[in-house]
Amino acid sequence: MKFFIDTASIDQIKEAKELGLLDGVTTNPSLMAKEGITGKDNILKHYATIAALVEGDVSAEVISTDFAGMIAEAKELVEIADNIIVKIPMIMDGVKAMSWCTENGIPTNCTLVFSGAQAILAAKAGATYVSPFIGRIDDTNWDGMELIKQIAEIYAIQGFETQILAASIRSSKHIVDAALAGADVVTCPLSSYLGMLKHPLTDIGLAQFLADYRKGNS
Repeated sequence: MKFFIDTASIDQIKEAKELGLLDGVTTNPSLMAKEGITGKDNILKHYATIAALVEGDVSAEVISTDFAGMIAEAKELVEIADNIIVKIPMIMDGVKAMSWCTENGIPTNCTLVFSGAQAILAAKAGATYVSPFIGRIDDTNWDGMELIKQIAEIYAIQGFETQILAASIRSSKHIVDAALAGADVVTCPLSSYLGMLKHPLTDIGLAQFLADYRKGNS
């Protein structure tokens, strides 16, 4: 399973890369704004900076919600770098735009997916990735991981090549559950990945090892 980091922070991207956890990046205008990056030119430049740091895919989101606007943005975004993936929302014009992008060799990430039906449409449109939003589904008292399992089963039965990118990950447990459910990729903040390091028995064991070492060398 691939680990993408969901951020626009250059420092966090570098830290993930140093840890050897960086397979790709997902970001969006909201995450850009958190880093104080606003305005089209600045956002495009920041995408270029991120793409230069990352060997894997970098999802860059369109702002338009109409077919013509999304296509124009997609053309502009893929000119930034070879590893840019155009993130397009699951709406009617979005499906049209993804189909056009597929026909014209532009890779896409279908975002804001909340059902198996939407995931089928994304795959039929040739999306490179489909992004079910796990945490947001959980917030509505439904089980986001059940959706990952459903999509994985559908894609396996139908032979769809679209990769399942579990998004809106809220915890380290979500990452493990997504792996068990069949996700190809997870994307989340760096803090969720760092949380995977933690276990009280690890801390206790390390403290004991160090204490024993000090006793034997005192």
